[in-house]
Amino acid sequence: MDKIIVTGNGPLNGAIPIAGAKNACLTLMPATLLSEDPLTLTNAPRLADIKTMTTLLQSLGAEVSSLQEGKVLAMSSHGIDSQKADYDIVRKMRASILVLGPLLARFGHAEVSLPGGCSIGARPVDLHLMALEAMGAELELKDGYVHAKVSGGLKGGVVDFPIVSVGATENALMAATLAKGTTVLKNAAREPEIVDLAQCLRKMGAQIEGEGTSQITIQGVDRLGGATHPVVTDRIELGTYMLAPAICGGEVECLGGRMDLVASFVEKLDQAGVDVTETANGLKVKRRGDRVQAVDVTTEPFPGFPTDLQAQMMAMLCTAQGTSVLEEKIFENRFMHAPELIRMGAKIDVHGGTATVTGVDRMKGAPVMATDLRASVSLILAGLAAEGETVVNRVYHLDRGYERVEDKLMACGAKIERVREE
Repeated sequence: MDKIIVTGNGPLNGAIPIAGAKNACLTLMPATLLSEDPLTLTNAPRLADIKTMTTLLQSLGAEVSSLQEGKVLAMSSHGIDSQKADYDIVRKMRASILVLGPLLARFGHAEVSLPGGCSIGARPVDLHLMALEAMGAELELKDGYVHAKVSGGLKGGVVDFPIVSVGATENALMAATLAKGTTVLKNAAREPEIVDLAQCLRKMGAQIEGEGTSQITIQGVDRLGGATHPVVTDRIELGTYMLAPAICGGEVECLGGRMDLVASFVEKLDQAGVDVTETANGLKVKRRGDRVQAVDVTTEPFPGFPTDLQAQMMAMLCTAQGTSVLEEKIFENRFMHAPELIRMGAKIDVHGGTATVTGVDRMKGAPVMATDLRASVSLILAGLAAEGETVVNRVYHLDRGYERVEDKLMACGAKIERVREE
């Protein structure tokens, strides 16, 4: 199992290219199931999760070709010969549930295993099922699978989500494109990944209005065509690398970065004493003083502070001047990185969904263990500014969401290496 060794090495300076969004690409890929015509995605990230989704689509009979060193995905679903998504593939990744809506909408039936993924709370699929039922689907949970069918095709309906769910909004949005009549999604997620999906579906011929707001209206069409679509910039990778110079000092330009993708995050960085400026090529980040200032953070659905940047923000606040309070309102069990940061000398007190972080002058390197995707990169960030050597174990989580972390950080002066173990 691979591990990453990080040695604190002073300020970082340089430029880091930001990849296409993992969460957007994992949503766009199942959209190919809605049409017989080809769907091509450019600016695709090269990640383990993308390979898993590729395997899943291929198991259904889709053709998926990885071109230009993985940055282009050429897909075609003209030869789908199965509507069953097997447990052996689906268990590896929660986003696998996103094949349910498209399969049901196009073929009238689907059998999809309940998914697996990171261990950050229950994250149930009940909202996905509620949305499909509102469009006339008959659903049954049996032997760990969702058995879905609909006679005569899905029909437009009103879906009023009791809580905001990105995945459920995406599944419902895709399914509704081929439903008969009008579907209204209320209390819909507003994330950039939703907007990106809607833009791609519109290129395929879907009739959608209101993406980026809490109410999306979809007028169903008889069929969708093909399209070529660039995957939106990964705002979580962007925010992660913006934190590197905030923690270590120096100045880093994040190529492809956009302020509108990370506005609430930038607001907190400004409060903490970090300057973010727009450039012709992206966003440039520089810490104003020797240390950042404490700041309170509450995670919220977009456009609020992203839960997927909470662990990385905590790593920065471990050496801030003063005491910070982080409140996690999206997922339970999402402070599993705190004990590992404490091993490095951080002062963190966790009570339920709240973590109180009292800044220390300097962290110390230690052997630590990654517990999930974002936790793993938070430990790398902490190690960049720590005294001595930090060994991050179980980094297979990292490869699900970040491509070439070591190369990108090394190019800016970081002392970091991956050690492959037999």
